[in-house]
Amino acid sequence: MQVHLVDGTYEMYRQHYGSAIRDREPPPFAGTIGVLSSTIQLLSEGATHIGVATDHVIESFRNDLYDGYKTSEGMEPVLLEQIPIIESALRAMGITVWAMEKYEADDALASAVVVACEDRRVHQVRILTPDKDLGQCVSGRRVVQVDRRNNLVLDENEIRKKFGVGPESIADYLALVGDTADGFPGLAGWGAKSASTVLAKYLLLDEIPDDHEQWKLDGLTTLRGAEKLARTLRENRKLGELFRTIATLVQDVPVGTVDSWKWQGATPEFAGLLKEFGAIHLLDRLEKLKPLAQ
Repeated sequence: MQVHLVDGTYEMYRQHYGSAIRDREPPPFAGTIGVLSSTIQLLSEGATHIGVATDHVIESFRNDLYDGYKTSEGMEPVLLEQIPIIESALRAMGITVWAMEKYEADDALASAVVVACEDRRVHQVRILTPDKDLGQCVSGRRVVQVDRRNNLVLDENEIRKKFGVGPESIADYLALVGDTADGFPGLAGWGAKSASTVLAKYLLLDEIPDDHEQWKLDGLTTLRGAEKLARTLRENRKLGELFRTIATLVQDVPVGTVDSWKWQGATPEFAGLLKEFGAIHLLDRLEKLKPLAQ
């Protein structure tokens, strides 16, 4: 059995701005129609167990930890307005939706990975998002990250190639380099190369020595600016630890069981919603897939 876990917030952005490329002004429900269409595409490809996580409220507990963390400020109203519409439409379609308020969509996805991995029937979990945060959930080839836009599948080996570190170090990596999408800057002077080089040796932030001379003794002899990097880390460890906490995904959000994610077909209300969206053509596509739900 495969399980498909979808970052609904990212998918909404992808579909909305994809429509913006095609049309000068996207239709009012462009993001919603796109998300429904891409979900139907998943079903047509054989997906049976699907969970979609959304940021019902953009702000989360992380905003209480760091003032600069991302908010809904500046977000296009058309996108904010579509979030609950997408959630309702997916539920009417018979898809499991985790609408996050205190936590974020990524936390629900990480929690669902844990639940799926505890189920021996599941031979692969596919996390559908390019968000680098989710790299920390990848494991071997059983849990992979899928970038649908670029048609890429990242298993654990590919994560190591991309970041220079494995899944166990991704949160520490982001703590050092920052994540502009989430609104935290990392530590001054630390970039992708320096972070991956040091973490490839020490794995975790806590294990990196304060003294750059120890780095040399441990074999990091060619790292440029090592003394400055070590000083920055030494003087800003608490901030680094805060950023790591922010980057670390919560894994115990209630998401139900694998069986509860199985698609059983659309509800009677779904056709009415499609008429409202001007997308009744999607119903024909969905009707052809009913046997897959049995």
